[in-house]
Amino acid sequence: MNSIQATVEIAVPVRTVYNQWTQFKSFPRFMTVVKRVEQVKPTVTRWVIGYGPMRREFEAEIVEQQPDSHVAWQSLERSLWHSGEVSFRPTESGGTVVTVRLQVSPGGGAALLPNAAGLTCRVVRHELGHFKEFIEALGEECGAWRGIIRNGRVQPTEAEPPRCRVPTWPVG
Repeated sequence: MNSIQATVEIAVPVRTVYNQWTQFKSFPRFMTVVKRVEQVKPTVTRWVIGYGPMRREFEAEIVEQQPDSHVAWQSLERSLWHSGEVSFRPTESGGTVVTVRLQVSPGGGAALLPNAAGLTCRVVRHELGHFKEFIEALGEECGAWRGIIRNGRVQPTEAEPPRCRVPTWPVG
């Protein structure tokens, strides 16, 4: 199992950075290797990634998600299995530190490359840089999903308190 970690500091608040990260369909706008992302279910996404003539499609399950904190996933693919987590931490200056950690299985086609882990690490750093440029230029998110996922299941949101049943009194 190969471990990869990349970190970038972004001059945008955590809430904005996290909200944009949850908009997976927008990833092809700023990540060069991500060609398409579809939300199959609330916790499952289908990815098409590629570099040059090579293309790879896989599904990933979001196993943990906490707003403004982290998103963790694992691929549902056996041949090129991976798992990962992206975490979001506020900086003292009001920005955000984003850290991506990946665990990649050495099997499949990646095993044929002599330095697959090094290549993957460079690609992740490069794409994080693109995300930084994108969100700093935009300055605000294009949308948000602020739900919580635990053990691959969407957690119910807190129910709103019941409204007062006292009728509105006439004013006047």
